[in-house]
Order: sequence, then C-alpha cells, then structure tokens
Amino acid sequence: MKKRILYSIAFIVLVYVEALTALFVHDSIIRPYGGDVIVVIVLYCFIRIFIPEKVKLLPLYIFLFAVAVEFAQYFEYVKLLGFQDNKFMRVLLGTSFSWYDILSYAIGCVVLVGIEMLRHRITKHNHNSI
Repeated sequence: MKKRILYSIAFIVLVYVEALTALFVHDSIIRPYGGDVIVVIVLYCFIRIFIPEKVKLLPLYIFLFAVAVEFAQYFEYVKLLGFQDNKFMRVLLGTSFSWYDILSYAIGCVVLVGIEMLRHRITKHNHNSI
C-alpha cells in the first residue's frame, strides 16, 4: 500500500509539472523534449500505482508504447480518430512525428532503469545491513 501511495503522489506531481510545462514554458528544448522525457516517467508511475511490485521490463514496454504512439502521429491518427478540431486531444495525443521525441522517450526510460537499479541497490544494502 505504501508503494501505491508513493507512486500516486509522484504521478500527481509529475502530471502537474507536465501541465505547467505545457502551459507556461514556450522554449525549444524544455517543453518539447523535457516534456517527452517526463511523460514516460508519468506513465511508469501510473502503471506502478496498480502494479506496485517490480515488472522487470516495464521501462522497455513503456518505451515501445511511446514509440508506437509516435509512429501513429506520423499517420495522423488524431485525424483518423476525429479529434483534429479538439485542441485538448491534439495536445494530449500529439500530432507530429519526430525522431527527437523517440530519443526523449529513450532518455526517460534510461532514467527509469537507473532509478530502478538505484532502488534495488539501496533495498539490497538495507536488507543486508539487518
């Protein structure tokens, strides 16, 4: 239960950061690429609310999902779904394909792997200290 609460808090904070970034940051690096790094971490936290125990390849699954969504943008899936006139859905789903976005997703997933490895090392160290 404690993990679920921590992931819920992280999810809420990161969604808030993502929303603030989208609304108030209008640069050429943080908003487009930092937001894409954060979005995979947001997805990770959301999934971990419901599956708090470690899923070995979860960062990879999230990366593959993000890449699939990015390629769907290439095929203009927002138009196919009928959301082309809905600004919120266009921002939420994305409308333009970019290899840099895929790189940003990869960076976010590498961060997740690093966090998992660090948590595992700390947990193992604390367990061995007992």
